[in-house]
Amino acid sequence: MTRILYTLCGRDESRPFSPHCWKVVLALAHKGLEFIEKPTPFTEIPKLEDGFSKTVPILRDGNLLIRDSFDIALYLEDTYPDRPTLFGGEGGKALSRFVERFSQTIIHPAIVNIAVADIHDMLDDDDRAYFRKTREAALGRTLEEIRSGREASIAAFAPKLDPVRQTLRYQGFLGGDGPLFADYILFGALQWMRITTGGEILAESDPVGQWFERCLDLYEGLGRRVTAA
Repeated sequence: MTRILYTLCGRDESRPFSPHCWKVVLALAHKGLEFIEKPTPFTEIPKLEDGFSKTVPILRDGNLLIRDSFDIALYLEDTYPDRPTLFGGEGGKALSRFVERFSQTIIHPAIVNIAVADIHDMLDDDDRAYFRKTREAALGRTLEEIRSGREASIAAFAPKLDPVRQTLRYQGFLGGDGPLFADYILFGALQWMRITTGGEILAESDPVGQWFERCLDLYEGLGRRVTAA
């Protein structure tokens, strides 16, 4: 049985960058499950698996198709209970829901302000037209206007991670002594920024930056297979 994970890329298929897809990449590695990754440009996603989903990640596991990163993680936990746990129980699922909301309401918008124009530049012509139209409509500004405020956005970014910074005073990972899916959620966001914009947003002495480096080293350096912009 071939397990397939559809992810997101720009014109360079070797540089998949979606935060949601990276969550699943590490979740599959955590479970020790082999898979084939198929990076896909924005405008090709609706054609995948007979239009199964408008977004990635999409996981095909045998005859089953699952979309949405959290739903995929729940599926992996339920389907492969003999493999290392992604949640460590119901409490870990609740923790992961909180981290997901924190990441997507606080961290993702901040990364968009830093990286959205860089993401545009990574795309081919068809995807650039789609991306500009949809993102400028959603954000209410042109990509050039957002890029002009990039330095201010970078300066404002690190303080948004203070809750994580404080948590890491007590433990090596959000999951405790080792990583859980909660870690992969936030890792996905910072990996998105690293691949699209660069790797020097957080100081080397920052506990969050040090945690991120530990996450990059997981599973034989799986996160480092794509270099920083």
